Amino acid sequence: MSSCCNHSSAAKPRYRAIGTPPPPLPQADGVLSRIYILQMDCPTEEGLIRKKLGGMSDVKGLQFNLLQRVLTVSHSEAALPAILQAIAELGFTPKLDDGSKVQTVELAKPWWPLALAGIFAVGAEACDWLSMPVWLTALLAIVAVLVCGLSTYKKGWIAIANGDLNINALMSIAVSGALLIGQWPEAAMVMVLFTLAELIEAKSLGRARNAISGLLQLSPEQATVRQPDGSWLDVPAADIPLGSVLRVKPGERIALDGELISGNSFINQAAITGESLPVEKTVGDTVFASTINETGSFEYRVTAAAGNTMLARIIHAVEAAQGVRAPTQRFVDRFSKIYTPAVCALALAVAIVPPLLMGGAWLEWIYRALAMLVIACPCALVISTPVTIVSGLARAARLGILIKGGTYLEEGRKLKSLALDKTGTLTFGKPVQTDVIALADVSIADAQRIAASLGARSDHPVSKAIAAKISDYAEVGEVKALLGRGLSGQINGTLYHMGNHRLIEELGLCSPALELQLEALEVQGKSVVVLAADKVLALFAVADTLRPNSLEAIAQLKKLGVEPVILSGDNTHTVAAMAKQLGITQAHGNLLPEDKLRIVEGLPSASGMVGDGINDAPALARADIGFAMGAAGTDTAIETADVALMDDDLRKIPEFIRLSQATHRILVQNITLALLVKALFLALTLAGHGTLWMAVFADMGVSLLVVLNGLRLLRE
Repeated sequence: MSSCCNHSSAAKPRYRAIGTPPPPLPQADGVLSRIYILQMDCPTEEGLIRKKLGGMSDVKGLQFNLLQRVLTVSHSEAALPAILQAIAELGFTPKLDDGSKVQTVELAKPWWPLALAGIFAVGAEACDWLSMPVWLTALLAIVAVLVCGLSTYKKGWIAIANGDLNINALMSIAVSGALLIGQWPEAAMVMVLFTLAELIEAKSLGRARNAISGLLQLSPEQATVRQPDGSWLDVPAADIPLGSVLRVKPGERIALDGELISGNSFINQAAITGESLPVEKTVGDTVFASTINETGSFEYRVTAAAGNTMLARIIHAVEAAQGVRAPTQRFVDRFSKIYTPAVCALALAVAIVPPLLMGGAWLEWIYRALAMLVIACPCALVISTPVTIVSGLARAARLGILIKGGTYLEEGRKLKSLALDKTGTLTFGKPVQTDVIALADVSIADAQRIAASLGARSDHPVSKAIAAKISDYAEVGEVKALLGRGLSGQINGTLYHMGNHRLIEELGLCSPALELQLEALEVQGKSVVVLAADKVLALFAVADTLRPNSLEAIAQLKKLGVEPVILSGDNTHTVAAMAKQLGITQAHGNLLPEDKLRIVEGLPSASGMVGDGINDAPALARADIGFAMGAAGTDTAIETADVALMDDDLRKIPEFIRLSQATHRILVQNITLALLVKALFLALTLAGHGTLWMAVFADMGVSLLVVLNGLRLLRE
């Protein structure tokens, strides 16, 4: 038996509660502000804001979530107005998160300026090709640049004024330089292509940005609520208080989380758990917002407000996870800080050294330097990682897998061993009593009543199986949970103990005859609970059953190179029988929580642990990645684990590993593509074969390619 005790004292979770922001920032004077910045789309804006606010003495820390356009600032109490003013000076629109819903949807930009600029740019190209007057070519080019490039120039000037050479500054310098040296058609076309690429990239990023938050739209805006006079009225979901009774008809989406109080139905829970088949719900069962009522009508009582439903908390958790940088993302951030200054310095040398020391033509080498300036921006490299990570997190959420951060998504592919708790993980966790053996001067009926009365005071599945046999319980006093062993309590003045083999040994009541009886039941794969007072009174055998997907999940894990290990508080015979059914070679029984922790500590690096998030909390915390099963049913499991499986399907873990492998593969593809393309165009430019057109492709073109490649995870 894993633990026949009352779980009244849960282990303290290692991680924050779901739905709260990550805590890496220091809080100066207790002030931590979240600011929405509509124009903050990519590392270009992040670098500018970081440079501006980083020099303020009252700012203690910055955390950027580009895809959600959120900046979290740690600062002194009086500094907030100055911070908002500093952001506004950069041409951005900051909105303080005051707890109300902030509208961050960007208004659609008119398309006609870009189309008009394109016409003028093509006209400039035609004039140049037909050898028409230079002044006409120049006029058309300048008009094209002004029509579509004024915003780029404005942002570029702000960047230069703040000492930041971002893509807007570099592009402004390059286009201006091209105009000054007479490259009229090329300057115009480069600005048009850059603006077009920015537009396409923004739309692509919007898709990644909305991959999770769009799920909120699944919840209906109104629900049918019972009024005090017994009538029913449609009320906005956001205004419905806790405890209200709602009615749901067949085919309707459920508006808020709650508990069924009448009726029954089959519910499609795919939006929460990723389960493909509807789940039967009866009185007392939990229903979740955004799920679909497939068949019957029912009524339920609201248990969570609109902003605190399970779906909303999942979305908030994934959004918070986006702010925690994955290992590859941290590497890219460090690399980009070196890359841009190095290429800019090289461009300056290319513009000056050959004409001065080698007799080169000034205009030719300045042109090459201008092309290199465009290539110097690391946007493609930097934006590729967050888009890929967020797409992976969103895909996992759709599968019913809640991942607490990009680190776990990226590191999951490295798992080599996985420890699994038996009860409730590999099995249903709802065992049934199979045998009762009376050993002393007590009848089976009396032994059953005593054991059931004690078992009713515990929430452990084995205790519940014994308690389920009767409904007429005796009064039990002085109940004490014995962690990992069982429990004790007084009935009619007699102190009884009920627990596992370990408990009986500690009480000094074990004997060779009892050992033989225990072994006879345990070799059948049954868990044995012993009832004792001053002597052993009876034995109760309980058997659990394997989940139908456990065997398939173990086979998939082995195929992925992950070695499964069973850890259980049940007796070794039961655990061995279970391991044999599953084809697992490593299995450990009779374990206390600290024993599970010790074994997990001894596993090879890149280990995982799957448990219920309560008794297994120490081992879950120690493993490289902790998995909580059936997290939709328990907040503690979500809080404790690194990865929460929203249903009880163990096959989600192989899915998680495959998703981690796909994420890593796309990250490598994106970084390799960005570096190779930039290196190629740098070489071509130095050799005199590169053009400004090529430079724009090397920057914005590759940025678009890596974003689209990262978005593939949403479909895998």
